Amino acid sequence: MTREEALQILKEYTKSESLLKHAYAVEAAMRAYADKYNDDVELWGSVGLLHDFDYEMFPDNHPYKGSEIMKEKGVSDEIRTAIMGHAEFTGVPRETMMAKVLFAVDELSGFITAVTLVRPSRALSEVQVKSVKKKMKDKSFAAKVNREEIIKGADELGVDFDEHVMFVIQAMSKVATELGLNP
Repeated sequence: MTREEALQILKEYTKSESLLKHAYAVEAAMRAYADKYNDDVELWGSVGLLHDFDYEMFPDNHPYKGSEIMKEKGVSDEIRTAIMGHAEFTGVPRETMMAKVLFAVDELSGFITAVTLVRPSRALSEVQVKSVKKKMKDKSFAAKVNREEIIKGADELGVDFDEHVMFVIQAMSKVATELGLNP
């Protein structure tokens, strides 16, 4: 699947600017990890773009509805399975590195965005690992973000938590302007 094909599906179902930006952030992290692991950057990027494409229209049936839509559009089982696995409640196991990375970067990228947006500068370039960890301890901050899943994601990847956070910050920094995090 090409980026253009994934973007077409994403934009057909997602109109919210914040949800589009989240997709771009997850895409950036997925692409960076695919490059690190010498895997298919386009494929992993497409998974990042599509992981929540159905959420806005079908929030009560996400990601199940998205999987059905993608199947109808001829999207591969590999992509659909990775996306199903990013939601713990589906019970779909994360057996591939791509699926594990998606789970590991999804909640974290949203949390990093939230940390950035409360900074006076609203600049991702100023966000540090210690800032992210400090905000994780504040349960009232970005309360909907599941901290346990953020930690579990790094554990499943077998990477040091601090290094994982820094890696995702650096990946997102490459698209900071598109994310509105580079004023």
